[in-house]
Amino acid sequence: MMYYTLKNATVERGTPQVNNSAGLESISDNEILRQRKEKLQRLREEEGHDPYVVEKWDRRHSLLEVRGRYERLQPDEKADDEIRAAGRLMTLRRQGKATFADLADENERMQLYFQFNEVGEEAYNFLKKWVDTGDWIGVAGYPCRTKRGELTILVKEYKLLCKALRPLPEKWHGLTDTEIRYRQRYTDLIANPDVREIFRKRAAIIASFRKTLEDHGTLEVETPILSALAGGAAAKPFKSFHNALGLDLFLRIAPELYLKRLIVGMMGRVYEIGKNFRNEGISVMHNPEFTMMEAYWAYADYEDMMNLAEELVRNAAKSVGSLKIEWQGIELDLESPFRRVSMLDFVKEHTGVDFRAVTSDEEAGSIAAGKGLKDKLKGNESRFAILNLMFEEFCENKITNPTFVIGHPTEISPLSKRDPENPDYTHRFELFMCGRELANAFSELNDPLDQRVRFEEQLRKKESGDDEAHDFDEDFISAIEAGLPPTGGLGIGIDRLVMFLTNSRSIRDVILFPLMKPKI
Repeated sequence: MMYYTLKNATVERGTPQVNNSAGLESISDNEILRQRKEKLQRLREEEGHDPYVVEKWDRRHSLLEVRGRYERLQPDEKADDEIRAAGRLMTLRRQGKATFADLADENERMQLYFQFNEVGEEAYNFLKKWVDTGDWIGVAGYPCRTKRGELTILVKEYKLLCKALRPLPEKWHGLTDTEIRYRQRYTDLIANPDVREIFRKRAAIIASFRKTLEDHGTLEVETPILSALAGGAAAKPFKSFHNALGLDLFLRIAPELYLKRLIVGMMGRVYEIGKNFRNEGISVMHNPEFTMMEAYWAYADYEDMMNLAEELVRNAAKSVGSLKIEWQGIELDLESPFRRVSMLDFVKEHTGVDFRAVTSDEEAGSIAAGKGLKDKLKGNESRFAILNLMFEEFCENKITNPTFVIGHPTEISPLSKRDPENPDYTHRFELFMCGRELANAFSELNDPLDQRVRFEEQLRKKESGDDEAHDFDEDFISAIEAGLPPTGGLGIGIDRLVMFLTNSRSIRDVILFPLMKPKI
């Protein structure tokens, strides 16, 4: 990386000699840090000035407000209104008794103009000697437009609010090493305004979810993150221990079972937006800590949840842009009705195999082996598990525009209501975009006897070595024995949706602080 730094009021450009992507600082970084620490010490000793004791600055205007209000100024015109702004100095260009700088706040960037005669000799000399790029300052002055046409703040007074001891990434080369960007997100946010914009859009998407759900009379609630059982999904949990109780606890993999307890408790419609934790691998689509929205409506079914999911996604897209979007070069249409297709029909469409006609596990295994999946088979799979495997291998990556895949086998849907016309399958769907799962939903199983049988089946899988099988939750069965009305439930992965709506390649691009292996 290239850096601009300031030493004794002259602009210097340094090139680090060692790449710090391994978490090690380069020689140039260390030298700049040493120089700036010495400079800070001299500032305290010579000027009696400590830049870290300033408690506040009366910032009355954001740079975005200044630009919006004074964009009308013509070249060489100055407004009479005083503005008070603040931000970080991104560049400094000294020219004798005039200094130009670029000030950036959270939303905008604007030129500053310091004149010797305007700020006075003492303040101007302080600027020349002690202020560096990266420092935070507050400024008061007048908006103007230079002869060259750039909107500028003519500074009347300023205050050093905080000194930066580390240099900023150089403007044009920027911060491009992705590992450094994720490990030092604060530096990434400084260097890349478009990254800040991604997280503003993320906030807007979540706000859109809340508005849509609350418009439907859905109450936001909070449920436990630590619990004695990890239920609600098929995943391996993170395990912890509570010293005072002498109890093993787990980080939640999903809030589902608690939210359904609230429906039993006559809460009507509820939702939660929060963190889930799954002890699984890391990829461009997976982070062990991620954000989900789950909603449950009494008296609704999975078709209501399909309508809700479509509305949520569409409203979220409108909140940050258009219904015609592009993700990594793929054009997506969120305006047209989302396709709805059964898993059975989708597998038949892309493999030619009609699993309605497959009547034995052996036949299904033979078909899968003939399709090149022999290495993925253990030999004891049911035909329903093989149907799902065929879908994952041959169908998921064929999906581009939003598509509801309906009718998952009961065997892989332990919390879903059975299809009364075909009990081997459920009233469940998953929403896919660009070959990635975005949402999961179903008509909730509310038969406590059937739920007990399915938990027992999951327990047998766990005992045989499946560490992602669902735990047996006796208290949840007790809850639905008290009566769970017909209920529709929906879960949407917030991080993945933000990826699609911000054209981000990796889930790490939309999580402020993704999990990283520590550097030794």
